[in-house]
Amino acid sequence: MAVEVISTTNAPGAVGPYSQAIKAGDFLFASGQVPLVPETGKIVAGGVTAQAEQSMKNVGAILEAAGLSYDDVVKTTVYLANISFFGAVNEVYAKYFNKTLPARSCVEVAELPKGALVEVEVIAYCGK
Repeated sequence: MAVEVISTTNAPGAVGPYSQAIKAGDFLFASGQVPLVPETGKIVAGGVTAQAEQSMKNVGAILEAAGLSYDDVVKTTVYLANISFFGAVNEVYAKYFNKTLPARSCVEVAELPKGALVEVEVIAYCGK
């Protein structure tokens, strides 16, 4: 099975020893995207709604770099710094996933990298 590293400057670079995404066989495994603005490397201002929007844009940039779209996503995991953010994040999430809804897990965690309030990771299907 061929493994390909997917990388783009339109999403934040990795903040550790990992890839933005790996294409393995018919699947793309994207690392979790916190709401870092690619140009500045800083968390976007504006609270959880703005952060969810930026995280989803970062996911989209990685999908695009792999020749994919949100419609190719089959599984997501959403990490929240507080489960009370569920409704606000859901509203943003629904703008990006509205055709075929992927399977999803959503969990509250004690802390996210860089003090983020939300992180989104995806698995997408690349086969035709």
